[in-house]
This record gives sequence, C-alpha cells and structure tokens, in this order.
Amino acid sequence: MLGLLSSDPVAFVILAASLVFSLTLHEFGHAWTADRLGDDTPRRMGRVTLNPAAHLDPFGTLLLLFAGFGFARPVPVNPNRVGRWGMLAVAAAGPIANILIALSCVLLLSVLRSSDVAVTVLLYLMSINIVLAVFNLLPIPLFDGSRIISAFFPRTLGRSLAEFEMMPFSFVVVMLFVFIAREPIGRVISYFQSLALSLL
Repeated sequence: MLGLLSSDPVAFVILAASLVFSLTLHEFGHAWTADRLGDDTPRRMGRVTLNPAAHLDPFGTLLLLFAGFGFARPVPVNPNRVGRWGMLAVAAAGPIANILIALSCVLLLSVLRSSDVAVTVLLYLMSINIVLAVFNLLPIPLFDGSRIISAFFPRTLGRSLAEFEMMPFSFVVVMLFVFIAREPIGRVISYFQSLALSLL
C-alpha cells in the first residue's frame, strides 16, 4: 500500500479510508451483537462504538500499510454470557456487516453514473469488503469462520480452538497457511468480486 502513496496519493487515501471504515464496521458488528445478546464485556471495554481508534490494532495497521493485509483488535466476548449459538451470531456479525456494505456499494453503483470519484470510492469499498468477508469466513482458527462452525461441533473442539488461538505461535501458523493457500483463496475472492460486478 505504501507504494501506492507515491504513485497515486488519491487512490491511497481512498483505499486507506475504506479499509479503516470496513474494519471498524466489522468489529462494531461483533461488539454490538454481543451487547444485544446480554454480554456487557464489549461495552465495558469501549468497543460498542464506531470510533476507529477503539478497534484498530497498531501492529495490524502497520501490516496493512506495508503488506496490504492486516487486522483489527478482536472484540472480547464472554461465551458464558451469550452461549454457543450466541457466539455463532457474534462471529457471523462481522462478515455480515462486510457483506451488507458490499451489497450497498453494488446498489449505489447501479444508480450512480455521473461521479467518477464516487464510483471509484464505491468500487474500492465493495472490493475491500468482499475480501474481508471471504477471509473472515475461512473455517480456520483466528478467523470468524472457525467460530461459526465450532458451534455445530462438540464443546471440546471449541475449547481446543480457543486454546490454539491463545498460543503465541498461532498467528504465524495461520498466516503461513494463508500464504500457502493464497491462490485458491484469491480465486474465491475474484469469483465473488466478479459476481458483484455482474449485478451492476
């Protein structure tokens, strides 16, 4: 992304703002859903807010700038307060927020034809949210997809996944897997991006 800053500063600003907005809405979705289901942990931690500063992770933000891939701060949730199916709803809320943003962009792009700047912003926003939705729905630890599918399996599996995520090397292992599987993941992302564009 930093290379884009020198080659096309306007595109860099649009992309950076779209990423911040999308990551914020994703984490807010988790926090708001947990709060509505009776867990006040996110509210006590100041996460039921649309303020990006409450959700962005310093290291994850640096990764976005240098590697084009990063993450926000996970929303703390107490499983005992929301239950198994509540955890599924909380996990699904983030990707659903991204899907809704992407669909909103498709809807707006279908009616906006006059403003090049608006179309560019919406295309960036749509693409980013498709990427975030697909990545977060991957059924592997640290992603929302693993928390969604764990609701359908014995509780011991959920505990094992949680224990793995707490291990110091878990992030490296997962990122290595994503790097190895980048081509099939990229094809899935491209498919949904093409599908969204075909709706215009």
